[in-house]
Amino acid sequence: MSFDLVFFGGTGDLTWRKLMPALFQAWRHGKLPAQGRILAVARDERTDASYRQWLQDKLATVDDRAKRPTEDEFERFATQVHYLRMDLSQPDDYQLLRQWLGGRCADTVVMYLATSPHLFPVICEQLGAAGLNHPGVRVVLEKPLGHDLASAQAINEAVRSVFSEQQALRIDHYLGKPSVQNLMALRFGNVLFEPLWRRESIANIQITLAESLGVGTRGDFYDRTGALRDMIQNHALQLLTMVAMEPPSSADADAIRDEKLKVLRSLKPFDAASVARDVVRGQYRAGTVGGVAVPGYLDEAKVPAGSSTETFVALRCEIQNWRWAGVPFYLRTGKRLAHRHAEIVVNFRPTPHSIFPGTQTPNKLVIKLQPEDGLQLHLLAAKGAVGTGQMATHAEHLSPVSLNLDFDQAFPTDRVGAYERMLLDALAGRLNLFVRSDEQEQAWRWVEPILEAWRHDPSGLRPYSAGTWGPAAASALVARDGFSWTEES
Repeated sequence: MSFDLVFFGGTGDLTWRKLMPALFQAWRHGKLPAQGRILAVARDERTDASYRQWLQDKLATVDDRAKRPTEDEFERFATQVHYLRMDLSQPDDYQLLRQWLGGRCADTVVMYLATSPHLFPVICEQLGAAGLNHPGVRVVLEKPLGHDLASAQAINEAVRSVFSEQQALRIDHYLGKPSVQNLMALRFGNVLFEPLWRRESIANIQITLAESLGVGTRGDFYDRTGALRDMIQNHALQLLTMVAMEPPSSADADAIRDEKLKVLRSLKPFDAASVARDVVRGQYRAGTVGGVAVPGYLDEAKVPAGSSTETFVALRCEIQNWRWAGVPFYLRTGKRLAHRHAEIVVNFRPTPHSIFPGTQTPNKLVIKLQPEDGLQLHLLAAKGAVGTGQMATHAEHLSPVSLNLDFDQAFPTDRVGAYERMLLDALAGRLNLFVRSDEQEQAWRWVEPILEAWRHDPSGLRPYSAGTWGPAAASALVARDGFSWTEES
């Protein structure tokens, strides 16, 4: 298969930190079709050679040393990498792009918009005007897709005026994580859990997306976004739909996305009273993370003085359907928390009648997303010790044990990262892992009452020290139902 992959925003952080390293790994793994060209588009005056040198220097700084290319590897990979200067506001520059692409008429052309979302409409409109919207073209839209429902709808309308829904791929890289894919396999490829995956057996479900880092140099962007828009509206809600969806009729993309949409539509809507009761927002102050003193959010670069932007959100929600009625779902995300991890915890109900002495912890299933990648099933078991005297007449106390599945150990070869998987799927036209416009808009529709309530009540921001698990109110939110966060159990 021949392909042309075009990165708008070819010199931006996303391109060199995530996208190009993912493509290099795909090339290293032998999964990137050889008959392909990668074109970086930006406003800088560069040649192919100067861009390749710039990219080589950047890839030499990626965090994971194992993913850095050797000089020989980069030289061979870079033969597929090209550069084109474009001003995205100038129609004539799109004609230059058309000429470049028309040089060989690749089987597939993927336009990856790694730019600010406010540029999405103009880029799509200009691509359409230049005739670069034929059936062989797909466009990938990076998050955040809009700032609210109205802006998301405006972007989607502009995209739909040029591309069909099948051509528009809205990316959420969390869906590309191997553990998330194994969530589908766990539920729908095995008979074991599905009978238990309901309100009769499950007490609550917790989704945590925790970061130990602060906003760094992204203070200006983050302050306009906040944790709710940055993580809850997209990543957390997509994970929730994967956990809560009904079994789809097939592995077809629309069959899966139809079921995810049903979950989003079944979420109990918020109003001002429920926001005040069931949503906690916080902002980190100076503290210590990993033994290192770190500044508070208001002291970070490019953060406006007195900002009320949230860096932490915890919320309680419910799904109003027969499977999940009465089961609380707790979503939590934040920056400068105790440590970095992302996980889904399914807490099962206790046994209805215990025949064993002592306190017994209910079973739970932990789906680890990062930095570990695997499953943990927490059970209770008897050690099998033999007692004497009075001890022999009593039942043995049960002890907690865990069954651990590390996917990196179970599948040591052919593992791909999230962005690698998403890019390869975009080239192949596999849509399962991409978000449909009605999903995305429904997610915005659900979070908007929270944003609206916050606009009318700016006083609800709770401070928390960096290196902790957020405001104490987040613990109280769960404790109100008689539960606790995993790290507090």
